[in-house]
Amino acid sequence: MTSRERILSAISHRQPDRIPVDLGATPSSGISMVAYQNLINHLGLKLDNHVYDVIQEVTQPEMELLNLFKVDVLDIGRFFNSSDNYWQKLELIKGYPAFYPKWFNPEKQPDGSWLAPGSTGEFIGKMPSGATFFDQLIFPYINGYPENYDNLSYEMSRTSWGGFGFPPYDRINEKGFWKLLRETVIEERSKTDKALLIGVGCNLFEWGTFLRRIDNFLMDLFLDPVNAHQLLDKLLEMHLEFLAKICEAVGDLVDIVKFGDDLGTNTGPFIPNEIYNEFFKPRHKIMCDYVKAHSSAHTMLHCCGGIYELIPELIEAGFEILNPIQINAINMEPERLKKEFGRELTFWGGGVNTQGVLNLATPQQVKDHVKRNIEILSKDGGYVFNTVHNIMPDVPPRNIIAMFEALQEFNCEL
Repeated sequence: MTSRERILSAISHRQPDRIPVDLGATPSSGISMVAYQNLINHLGLKLDNHVYDVIQEVTQPEMELLNLFKVDVLDIGRFFNSSDNYWQKLELIKGYPAFYPKWFNPEKQPDGSWLAPGSTGEFIGKMPSGATFFDQLIFPYINGYPENYDNLSYEMSRTSWGGFGFPPYDRINEKGFWKLLRETVIEERSKTDKALLIGVGCNLFEWGTFLRRIDNFLMDLFLDPVNAHQLLDKLLEMHLEFLAKICEAVGDLVDIVKFGDDLGTNTGPFIPNEIYNEFFKPRHKIMCDYVKAHSSAHTMLHCCGGIYELIPELIEAGFEILNPIQINAINMEPERLKKEFGRELTFWGGGVNTQGVLNLATPQQVKDHVKRNIEILSKDGGYVFNTVHNIMPDVPPRNIIAMFEALQEFNCEL
């Protein structure tokens, strides 16, 4: 099978020739720039370290590494930052110089922290001294909802998640962007047999938390539903306009459209099913239905945490693929998930616990852990291998190698 055939076979719940693999196709299935640098040093690879997600300090892995680990899927954003002119060299984390987009210009503070300005000139992100990611600084609606949403796009740009764009969207305001997007993906698709993924975000719950702050928005869902619905209606309107442009430009070219909305914690969902069903499920369904009606792509949701109770609702909303499969969260055991939802969902992730195994276990323990998980999750297709979210800075290179060795050994036994 080609990589694209392998991914599509898994999504169609057919057993592929081997378990397909993702590393870096999304900002939630990649690798920290610290872990990446340690890994390539360990392997003796002379590769650059390109930080494309400046908030999480996540690297865009070089193709040499992706091919070494037999990765089957690419983020189309990588096709838009290949020029050397796109990058500048910075050292934000001591001992780890790397390349960052030139539009990203953080300023070091006397206490060793970094403050990063957005397009409005305000500091919208802060990385404290000794940290490895940027925190959000501005919550535009923290003091209440506005009278109207005429300036919603502007206010969204004042948050870190709205102000620090991932490629290709950091070029979205350029003249001819949508034409360039289509032409570039056509050209690059012809050069690779890997599956192609485009992230669209279109978050609903999360945008409520980015704008109002999470404590306020959670209370709003119960105590101020009128304003919560009005905000979500406006967000849905904006998202559908965006999805229309995406589908027209690349809907027939990409294999997966990735949405995002973190709905869970380690101990369960943020919200009960009745709240999800009232506020989010109908709007998620509208977006999924639109993508399916106007493209050939499959729908993927990135949703962290212990979301077991919500999974039937997510399936009904139209999501075909779920990531990152946080197997260390409550009720998210691989056996339970595969038995109850394996015929309807493709699990993208869950290959190894990044919170307590990949970073702390011995290489042999990592191998045993990986093999057990993939034996359960990969049966009869419906599985793409990836870690539980990004490979974090504290993960030693030997354990990353052990993880991929375990996958290779398992595939050889198929």
